[in-house]
Amino acid sequence: MARTKSPETIAAANGIGLDQGHGAVTPPIYLSSTFAFAGFKQAREYDYSRTANPTRSLLADTLAKLEGGAGAAVVASGMAAVDLVLATLAPESFVIAPHDCYSGTQRLLAARAAKRQFDVLFVDQSNQTAFGDALDRRPALVLIETPSNPVMRIIDIRAVAVRAKAAGAKVAVDNTFLSPALQRPISLGADFVIHSTTKYLNGHSDAVGGAVIASDPADAEQLAFWSNATGVCGSPFDAYLTLRGLRTLFPRMAYQERTAACIVAYLERHPKVAAVHYPGLGSHPGHEIARAQQTGFGAMLGFELAGGVDDVRRFVEAVEGFTLAESLGGIESLIAHPATMTHASMSEEARRVAGISDSLLRLSVGLENAEDLLAGLEVGFSAL
Repeated sequence: MARTKSPETIAAANGIGLDQGHGAVTPPIYLSSTFAFAGFKQAREYDYSRTANPTRSLLADTLAKLEGGAGAAVVASGMAAVDLVLATLAPESFVIAPHDCYSGTQRLLAARAAKRQFDVLFVDQSNQTAFGDALDRRPALVLIETPSNPVMRIIDIRAVAVRAKAAGAKVAVDNTFLSPALQRPISLGADFVIHSTTKYLNGHSDAVGGAVIASDPADAEQLAFWSNATGVCGSPFDAYLTLRGLRTLFPRMAYQERTAACIVAYLERHPKVAAVHYPGLGSHPGHEIARAQQTGFGAMLGFELAGGVDDVRRFVEAVEGFTLAESLGGIESLIAHPATMTHASMSEEARRVAGISDSLLRLSVGLENAEDLLAGLEVGFSAL
């Protein structure tokens, strides 16, 4: 019996050395929009790139193997991935979503619900009573985001999945912040895993994309159908770039996590920091759950300055080593102010409920030297 390959080997070598045309070690990129038929009524495996493309298929196969799923659909963005899962819902379905989910997800869900495509309720899934009351409404889908963006709340995937499935719901987990290098939701009971491949999977901030991995073959077929029917498929070139980035996912994340731990320790001791949000801290409310369901704590963190918005402005304008920009998960370190950037579309009340204060900053830790990044943060604090 062949030995099951480790995730590290799958990421680095899936599809390597299999080219039958010229013996290329690296899988070639297929940019063709259309493919020749072998003859009349003799379609080959690929006929049109919206439906399927060899480069996109290899990325989908790699992601499905990494997440332990039956199949995957690769689409144009992370939001397209969320919407693809929603496309599988029947009319008048009920959806439970996190009260502190990413603002783009919240915006999409609210807009679709406003068109009466389904009903949605945003719930604190760690509140057992509120979550139980929502489950009594027999949802079709429970959407989980863990760690949450940007305050890094942790949800017990296994526990939520057990309760959701008992209520007849399918479970979708946004795994963008950790990737399959650090968390595999299907093994914890998820039916779908959602990624913005723009982030850690690509890792180089040069391609936008998304993916949905399904645990069940029938669900994978549904995803493929809706991706083709709506035309939200990702481009072959973006799939190629993402696959190239995926080759180094595991060493990248290991290095970035080590650096993040150094930064967290520094911020915890700093007198101008009011709070640090990172699941690797023993004081984090979700620390024990994170230890149980993750193989690492990742390289995303949030921290709150002791001062107000004026201090935020001074800090982000002075800090060195971190670029003020949205997105995350690349080799470069980024800093964001969620209230005015990534989560600006949320109302002030919604941000308050989600715990997103005006003094909160989010860091995506890259591959730079840890001492250089710490020195850059100190420059920022010296401006306060």
